[in-house]
Amino acid sequence: MSKGAGIGRIIETDADVAEGAAWLAENDPRMAHALAQTGPLPLRRRADGFAQLLSAIISQQVSTASAAAIWARMQDAGLITEAKVLSAGDEGLRAVGLSRQKIAYSQALAAADIDYAALRHASDAQVIATLIAVKGIGVWTAEIYAMFSLGRADVFAPGDLALQEAARVLYDLHQRPTPQALRAMAEDWTPWRSVAARCLFAYYRIAKGREGIT
Repeated sequence: MSKGAGIGRIIETDADVAEGAAWLAENDPRMAHALAQTGPLPLRRRADGFAQLLSAIISQQVSTASAAAIWARMQDAGLITEAKVLSAGDEGLRAVGLSRQKIAYSQALAAADIDYAALRHASDAQVIATLIAVKGIGVWTAEIYAMFSLGRADVFAPGDLALQEAARVLYDLHQRPTPQALRAMAEDWTPWRSVAARCLFAYYRIAKGREGIT
C-alpha cells in the first residue's frame, strides 16, 4: 500500500484490504462477526478517469441490465471520451439510448475539463468537491469513485442503501440509519472506512439471502 502526501493510505492490493479487515476485526466486535461470515473481502479496484464516471452517470436510476446495454452501445459508438461525447451532440447521445437528463449530465461531465491524473494526488475532500461540482454527480458517486477508482482507504458512502441496511442488521438497529447517522457510526472505522464499506457490502449480500431483505 502506498501513502501519498496529504491523501492518506491507498488501497492497491488484496493484502491492503486484509490489513484493514484485521484492524476492523480487532477494534469492532460486530465487524469481526461480519468478517467471520464474509471471508476475505474483495479488492474492488476500478479504473479511474472520464469513462468510469460517465458509466456511473449512465447507471443512475436504471436497472443493471439497461445500464449495461446502453454502455455497450456507447462503447461501440466510441462515445467514451470527452471529445466524442461533446461532438456527438444531443442526437448522437439520444441514438444510443440516453435520456434528456443523462445527455445533459454526460455533456456537463465532458465539458468539466477535470484533470483526472491530478485527482490521484488530491485530498479526499478535494476529490469529492471537484466531482460534485459537475451537474449529475452527487456525493454518493463521488465517494464511490474515491473508494474504488482512487483506492482511498478512509472514505465511506453513507448514502448507499445497501450500506445502511447492512449496518441496521449487523448492529441490530431498529431502523436503517440515516446517512448522517451512518456517517457518524463510520467515524469508529477510521482509518479503514473504505474497508468497512467493503465488509458491509459483502455482509449485505449474506443478510439479504438469509432474511429476504430488498
